[in-house]
Amino acid sequence: MEGGGSSGEPIDVLVRSSRELLRPEELVREVTRDIVKDEIRRYLEKTLREDPKLERDLREAVRDLLAARASEYAAVLKVGTATARLGLAALPANVRRELTKDLVDLVSKELGQIVERSL
Repeated sequence: MEGGGSSGEPIDVLVRSSRELLRPEELVREVTRDIVKDEIRRYLEKTLREDPKLERDLREAVRDLLAARASEYAAVLKVGTATARLGLAALPANVRRELTKDLVDLVSKELGQIVERSL
């Protein structure tokens, strides 16, 4: 090794990664965080068990949130589709035909690969 630097040899990589794994202050911080999270989780679960209406309300709110997220993703997809269609419509006819053919070929190829992987 020149100049005392790391040569990138496997043993050097192993020693460096072992030192990083054995940082006790980081390990203590992670364990402490996990203990705190567990305590908070237990407290919140106890609170929900003691108040069934609150638990139902929370579950309903989470379902509503997931439905809203799904609607948001669907809307983003619609905007993307409309934008792509607008871009295609703005192209000269000959370029649009060629690009459309290329897109159909690409989608067909991707779908074929998905079908092959699923079999």
